[in-house]
Amino acid sequence: MSNAAYQRLTHRAARLGALGEAASILHWDASTMMPRGGGAARGEQLATLAGLAHEMMTAPDVAEDLRAATAEGAWEGANLELMRRAHARATALPTSLVEATARANSTCEKIWRDAKAASDFAMVRPALEEVLRLQRETAQALASATGLSPYDALMESYQRGVTAAEVEPVFEAYEVFLRDALPRAEEIQARRGPPLPLAGTFPVGRQRKLCRRLSLRLGLEAEHSRLDQSVHPFCGGTPSDVRITTFYNEADPAKALLGVLHETGHALYERGLPKEFARQPVGEAAGMAAHESQSLIIEMQACRSDAFLAFLGPRLHQLFGGDAAPYAAENLGRLWRRVSRGFIRVDADELTYPAHVILRFRLERAMIGGELAIADLPGAWAEGLHALLGIAPPDDARGCLQDIHWHDGAFGYFPSYTLGAMAAAQLMKAARAATPGLDQALALGNLRPLVTWLRANVHGYGASLGFQDLLRAATGKPLDPMDFQEHLAARYLQDDAAMEASAAFSLRARGEGMLR
Repeated sequence: MSNAAYQRLTHRAARLGALGEAASILHWDASTMMPRGGGAARGEQLATLAGLAHEMMTAPDVAEDLRAATAEGAWEGANLELMRRAHARATALPTSLVEATARANSTCEKIWRDAKAASDFAMVRPALEEVLRLQRETAQALASATGLSPYDALMESYQRGVTAAEVEPVFEAYEVFLRDALPRAEEIQARRGPPLPLAGTFPVGRQRKLCRRLSLRLGLEAEHSRLDQSVHPFCGGTPSDVRITTFYNEADPAKALLGVLHETGHALYERGLPKEFARQPVGEAAGMAAHESQSLIIEMQACRSDAFLAFLGPRLHQLFGGDAAPYAAENLGRLWRRVSRGFIRVDADELTYPAHVILRFRLERAMIGGELAIADLPGAWAEGLHALLGIAPPDDARGCLQDIHWHDGAFGYFPSYTLGAMAAAQLMKAARAATPGLDQALALGNLRPLVTWLRANVHGYGASLGFQDLLRAATGKPLDPMDFQEHLAARYLQDDAAMEASAAFSLRARGEGMLR
């Protein structure tokens, strides 16, 4: 009887997975192909799918099967445990709230596009207030069911097993590190002088061909992927039909190129998930911090390394022509790893990017907690960014309107970005130790050794392990933020006389603020 119950649950999970895949494709289409007039209908379609999925998950016979089911083997046991977790969260929410949330998110996201273009926060404020109201209602319901705080209950939607109380000291320690590291990195850059710019125009058609060629070279199969254009780069679709997007700037090919390398990292993770558990909870990714680690180990750790840039530079020069000097690996490194106190998160360098995430983490916690009203968001944003980076945005487009996340209902997502960056540095350190000749392969444009290691140590585990256990299995320890700081010091502070002091500080701080 118990095995029959488990089989019924896996059948239901497969149908739920198919509904989720359909919703993902509809989201992708809304960002790439859908005409503006289709927004209202698309919102209703997504709300209906969300409602159907919720009804399937909360049907009375699901609870009966969960009580009766047993599983044979570690994978099946993990799958059953994830089903129980998903059911507990789903039954905490009425279908009406799930559908209302989907409609509000879709409506707000469409308005946000116009508000961002006009740099006018007032345009989207009422819609965002409705999104926040529903997110707070959702958070309270989930908190009651799980015993977590409301904000932690939302975080759990994106990365299970990590709480704000664990993240906060890690972010506070990074803020202390940044106060010293940022001015030192800026001083080093000033002594070196500015990099040579990539001059000229870069036709979109050539950029598109280059981006597609590189994503295929990294291992993303043509028969299982698409590359399209959107306002905000993302990776969507399904593990067998991955959709990545980017946007193009004819004056700067780095925008599209680095975006595609990042999204290809996400796509490779999806392609590497265990196929035998497709459309099962255990066959999904381990969470969004884990996902971000995979995009960032490809883009930041591998493809912005000196070794890979030595491979990439001559090919860029061959494609775009002009003076060869700007395409030298050393110059590309200085150009694409340049530290700058900027307003835009997606354009930020490795050193300052966590500051953008820390800001959003603090603001969204305050909004969910009822301590920050939507009307006060622009001012709080400006104050927070000034405290972290010493700058304030000149307008809404470069302030609180720059990201899609809150306008699409994604509260609790932002910590995953910096947790992922820290995990990427830790994973790359382990991959180098386990894979002799890794950098030599990168210098030939060959990411196969790295991707092979990731397949075995990250991708293939699916969601059978949580974020921390996944890192323990791959690196022998939970998240260690010092690996990220040491990576940054080696890349940005290596010729500074104070580096020895930084290294000594890192050794003293090891273990302090470690996220377990």
